Amino acid sequence: MIAITGATGQLGRLVIQALLKRVPAEQIVALARHPEKAGDLGVAVREFDYDQPEAMVIGLQGVDRLLLISSSELGKRAAQHQAVINAAKQAGVKLLAYTSVLHATGSALGLAAEHQQTEQALAASGVPYALLRNGWYNENYSAGVPAAVAHDALLGSAGQGRIASAARADYAEAAAVVLTTDGHVGKTYELAGDTSYTLADLAAEISRQAGKTVPYNNLPEAEYKGVLVQVGLPEPIADLLANSDAAAAKGALFDDSKVLSSLIGRPTTPIADAVAVALKG
Repeated sequence: MIAITGATGQLGRLVIQALLKRVPAEQIVALARHPEKAGDLGVAVREFDYDQPEAMVIGLQGVDRLLLISSSELGKRAAQHQAVINAAKQAGVKLLAYTSVLHATGSALGLAAEHQQTEQALAASGVPYALLRNGWYNENYSAGVPAAVAHDALLGSAGQGRIASAARADYAEAAAVVLTTDGHVGKTYELAGDTSYTLADLAAEISRQAGKTVPYNNLPEAEYKGVLVQVGLPEPIADLLANSDAAAAKGALFDDSKVLSSLIGRPTTPIADAVAVALKG
């Protein structure tokens, strides 16, 4: 049995779609804090709350392979992930695949710290595991394309840093491969897009597709954070995004190993495709 945590989230849903192309629905379990949101997934659903350790052991009964999708609760992730690892060990899970972050060990990303703690917890747990160190999603940037076009500028703090992003669905497919094939225990996969770009390159692509000039305006990290807060983002999210851009300027979002495309057996989805989808609305 294969189980997916965070199954109703954006990545979780895509992983289940990818799994359904590889194994029968009867072999898949969606784990969700709010099971009522998972009724459309086409697989069995079990309640699974990161903050209820005892119940998690029940939720993992009969599960051989588990995908732990990192929690969305910044600041609580390490403790929540530790609880899942403990439950997986108690339930006898034979492979725990964890969605970490690209080059987690030495990453300049502020969000890397909790991933590092989780990786250390896995190493100390005795649970067989694999690390899926996901790079940036195309959607992280394409979500801002309509606003960039509307305001005649793409804003950021990434300087000339190159970003090797891929579609969220590409990473989901990689997770499905690891969950349905053998030989992954103890492996660390640095997953990123086949091609990379600067935010100036992205602005040029937006300009090309939109038929108007949309320049890239590089801002200091603090100033960029201020703009994000001003447009309505919660301060922790604005801080995360600005910090991530600043880390990208230092190479935190770049990788040219093409491990992701090798794992999924096809090229990764280019950022131009995501721009096209974003412009169609």
